[in-house]
Amino acid sequence: MRVTQQIEAFWHEFLTTRPDLPAGTRYYEAFMFGNGGELAAECAAAVLAGEKTATSGLLWALDAAEERPPRPGDFSIVLDEHGKPVCVIETIEASVRRFDEVDEQFAWEYGEGERTLSWWRNALWSYYARECAQHGWKPSERMPLVCERFRVVYQP
Repeated sequence: MRVTQQIEAFWHEFLTTRPDLPAGTRYYEAFMFGNGGELAAECAAAVLAGEKTATSGLLWALDAAEERPPRPGDFSIVLDEHGKPVCVIETIEASVRRFDEVDEQFAWEYGEGERTLSWWRNALWSYYARECAQHGWKPSERMPLVCERFRVVYQP
């Protein structure tokens, strides 16, 4: 995601509310959930409502992009479907799990769809299969995911 003046201004507004943070604190990423569009809007709304407190990402994709996984204490800016910042979240937990190791609790905290493990596995299998296909990878029940839990720390 390209960093805009609006994103930078939002980040600086957040920093004014957190004098406890060291000077020069940066955010991990500014991002939309999913591939943007309606899903980004729905997920941003679910985060603001406290329904979505977890997300996941394909570790292979982070490795391919030479990006590190999120770590506890990282701050990220959630964007709506138009790229407008809506809140800052803080990563409170991040672990690597295989796709088949994701449990019912994580599926509930994911905050999307029916919030069941069955729904999560069906929906996310489709999502990660498409992502794998774009890179020429074969999806597998054992594919590694970065499973992240977060909390909202700022919303204007």
